[in-house]
Amino acid sequence: MARKSEQLEALVAPVVSGLGYELWGIDYLSQGRHTVLRIYIDAEAGIDVDDCANVSRQLSGVLDVEDPIQGEYTLEISSPGMDRPLFTLDHFRRYAGYRVQIRLRSPFEGRRNFSGLLKGVEEDEVIVEVDEHEYLLPIDSIDKANVVPQF
Repeated sequence: MARKSEQLEALVAPVVSGLGYELWGIDYLSQGRHTVLRIYIDAEAGIDVDDCANVSRQLSGVLDVEDPIQGEYTLEISSPGMDRPLFTLDHFRRYAGYRVQIRLRSPFEGRRNFSGLLKGVEEDEVIVEVDEHEYLLPIDSIDKANVVPQF
């Protein structure tokens, strides 16, 4: 799946940045006949429905021509939101000091789920503090990570 994400990012990133947005990340979810391509976009001023519609129109044309996904799929454009997903080491650096939830692809020290304070990044590992214990989690082992909204 990593190769599919890289291929999609190579197609999507120039369109999104050309429209003045930051490509926050891509979720490519293929479950049998139901495939969803979710593109997260961001901007300093925030994202609204019109921004999503604009990016959707532009990307639909590019994706129709390039045809990177076999069969039918649903294209969704979204802002990262308050519980924003974290995809890259840069995202983890930017959100150090925030509470996060992290799910690993396979267990580490007997667990797959970590919820705690994001301390930062060290080389290619994410540092998260859970119950006063620091864990260094390789970014390649992270299946999903989100910021926990604070109210």
